[in-house]
Amino acid sequence: MRDPGRSFGKWFQANRQALVWVLISFATLLAAWQLASVFSAGRVQVPAPLEVFRAFFNAMVVPIGRNTILEHAGISLWRVLLGFSVASAIGMAIGIAMGLSPAARALINPIFEFVRPIPPIAWIPLSILWFGLGSANKIFIIFLASFTYVTINSYEGARSVDPRLIGAARMLGAGRGRIFTHVIFPSSVPYIFAGLQIALSVSWAAEVAAEIIYSQNGVGWIITMGMNNGNITQIIVGMIAIGVIGYLLSTLMRALEGRLCRWNKQAK
Repeated sequence: MRDPGRSFGKWFQANRQALVWVLISFATLLAAWQLASVFSAGRVQVPAPLEVFRAFFNAMVVPIGRNTILEHAGISLWRVLLGFSVASAIGMAIGIAMGLSPAARALINPIFEFVRPIPPIAWIPLSILWFGLGSANKIFIIFLASFTYVTINSYEGARSVDPRLIGAARMLGAGRGRIFTHVIFPSSVPYIFAGLQIALSVSWAAEVAAEIIYSQNGVGWIITMGMNNGNITQIIVGMIAIGVIGYLLSTLMRALEGRLCRWNKQAK
């Protein structure tokens, strides 16, 4: 049986220097923030770190509007995960199809290349007209933000498969299904995860932008209400929530990639 204390001790020894630099980095940030709050004046008001952190933890139990900050974050995350999941499934299917089939590439790629440069934010007016002012229009924007990156990386992953591996699998009697599940898809997974990592970050940014433009809840709404009320502390509280959630999403995605793509790192 593994000793948790001993495992933590080994991890701490291995990462001690990195942790020291993290502490120095945040200490420097807080010191600069405190100085900015002391010397701020006029319209450029900067609340002190302690005031902001007190408001942040207070918002976990005292509602901002109708919901606490945790409930706002949950609403935003639900939208992101739903739009991101649908975009990932469709994007992987289309990207791999384009990478494997010249006919699919010739049919889909021109349309995809035409739509791809349009930023997701440009779709917000149409999404409001099509889906109203509820969650559906934000999920649509998140879908568009995620879809592009997942599709491109899935396409590149399918194209990068070594033809010799496919030929060897055929020589050993593997059919199309087994070649896809045992050769093509595993070879594409590192590319796909790179796309998923970017897509998740962009999805979170698109969700926040859509909420800031119009919403009745979510972390972006917290910032909008803070601006409308002239409450700078509330604006920064919302920004901290956005940063923390974005960091946690990236960390979880990297951890999932590290577990599922461990064989790829070992091969290198």
